Amino acid sequence: MKILLLNLYYPPDTSATAKMADVVVTALKREHELTLLCGRPSYDPTERRSWRLYRSERAGNLRVVRVGSTAFARFNMKLRLLNYLSYTALMIPRALFTRCDAVLAMTDPPFEGILGAFVALLKAKPYFYNIRDMYPDMAVGGSIVAPGLLARVWERLHRWALRRAAKVIVLGDDMRRRVEAKGVRPERIVVVRDGARIEPPGASSPAELDAEVIRQIRGDFRFVLLHAGNVGFYGAWQTIVAAARQLAAENIAFVFVGEGAQRAEIEAAAAGSKNIFFLPFFPAAKLASVLAAPDVHLITIKRGLEGVVVPSKMFGILAAGKPIIAVAPPESDVVALGSTAGFSLGADPDRPEELVALVRKLAAEPRLVERMGEAALAAAPSFDRERELRKFVALFSAAHR
Repeated sequence: MKILLLNLYYPPDTSATAKMADVVVTALKREHELTLLCGRPSYDPTERRSWRLYRSERAGNLRVVRVGSTAFARFNMKLRLLNYLSYTALMIPRALFTRCDAVLAMTDPPFEGILGAFVALLKAKPYFYNIRDMYPDMAVGGSIVAPGLLARVWERLHRWALRRAAKVIVLGDDMRRRVEAKGVRPERIVVVRDGARIEPPGASSPAELDAEVIRQIRGDFRFVLLHAGNVGFYGAWQTIVAAARQLAAENIAFVFVGEGAQRAEIEAAAAGSKNIFFLPFFPAAKLASVLAAPDVHLITIKRGLEGVVVPSKMFGILAAGKPIIAVAPPESDVVALGSTAGFSLGADPDRPEELVALVRKLAAEPRLVERMGEAALAAAPSFDRERELRKFVALFSAAHR
């Protein structure tokens, strides 16, 4: 089957959707031919590309076509919008003249799902929509876009795109419920979780941990909570900071590893605190050490955004055998799945006192922390990435019969 994949970001870009596009491409190209239409690297890329209207790169069953979009850094939202618009202007005509049997769109730029449906309609091809983050819900819920005419038009177009899709591929049950509520028939929605790479027992020796990375994260605190990943618009950051301040005298640390649109604001809110720390991303080779460093990991989703964002970091945490405190609504997967399997505890994202109580409970009960870690390891194989990707590939194999 010839598949046309649309996503602005692709390695050497380092965004989450670039990495997941690479994972999806690697799985699909084993059985199908792919043409990926992406833009010039701009999201903290490990390397740049000089401007060219279209640049084509081929490797086996994969052809990557990079359109000559602008490549402004991601931190300036107005200039980033130019990246989106220039990508759109060059991607659509190239897509219309690219031979394919099906169109697959992801969610970069945030209106990619609508563009994909439009391209598939004009080409009279089946449309598959892989939702990574749900827009405009995330833009409105994260206060990036104000409720109003733009949001209403965007939502109407997005619902049209959802109804056009032969299959809507979502990241979790909470996102599935969101899509159903928008009028999509349940049989058209497929849950394919990001998962984590799970090595069979004895397949390889565990990664050697870096004591210096662990020391940087833990410091001299007796109990450490870590949020590792993007610090974006989706999190209940003020609740976490307020809880951390209440625990400052109890030798308990809250550590943020990563960057994001909200980091400066959180740092300002945490100013003067002696138990809240901010570190940059560590190299990918140190991921095992980062995951192993804290006593408990933090995952957060602001109320109203459950099912709009589905943090994939959960699966790597499970594979590392670490417990989770989810500062998130109870409907979110990280709370619902975790409470059933025993690897996470949920705290109301609007009530710092709930988070404080949970942290105190875990800090006082090391055996409970240990049991939750054991539950995490036991649950991890249920979210094996290879098995989830086989579900993804099967959708296209079935459509090709």
